[in-house]
Amino acid sequence: MGIFTGLIMETGRVSRVEKRADGAFIELEARKVLEGTRIGDSISINGVDLTVIQMTNRSFSADASLETLRRTTLGALRTGGIVNLERALAVGERLGGHMVQGHVVGTSSLVSVTPEGNAYRMRFSLSSGIARYVAMKGSIAIDGISLTVAGLDSDWFEVAIIPHTWRETNLATLNPGDSVNIEVDVLAKYVERLMTGENQTEKASSLTVEYLQERGY
Repeated sequence: MGIFTGLIMETGRVSRVEKRADGAFIELEARKVLEGTRIGDSISINGVDLTVIQMTNRSFSADASLETLRRTTLGALRTGGIVNLERALAVGERLGGHMVQGHVVGTSSLVSVTPEGNAYRMRFSLSSGIARYVAMKGSIAIDGISLTVAGLDSDWFEVAIIPHTWRETNLATLNPGDSVNIEVDVLAKYVERLMTGENQTEKASSLTVEYLQERGY
């Protein structure tokens, strides 16, 4: 497992997707993330931590499991698609974003994009399974990009995208209705586990804002 910062190093292009009975083989064109990378290293592809199994000086390949294809947008990748890439964090490097594990908890869809000065405000749908982990001004990773929640309601959240992020990631290629991978702050998941003391299953959590307030949080 790699640890990432959510600061995208470059965008890559999908050159091959081969669907298999046990998953998928994905090949991508890239340059920056390959610098110093070896077979077996982790690279985040649209926020999903995958292991490099083959590489050249201009591309790398990875296998995606059926579980990954079900839970993320990687199952919808097509040849020519643009993806966000980040190499796993090395010890001693600066942590400019927030701790991102590459463990996607679900997907959201783009609702709208609104110009705001020289930047953009993007609104995404918010399912009940993810909403409990999202907090105003908290951290969230969208397709692997470390962002801060700038607006929040029961069924949507918003982020403000600065010009650099707009230029250097795949966000500018999204249209309303397009799906993205979501990873919430890992701290929220651990707090939930500690506070509820329940076995983790696929069922919805009983942790609520009221529950935390009653206990002094």
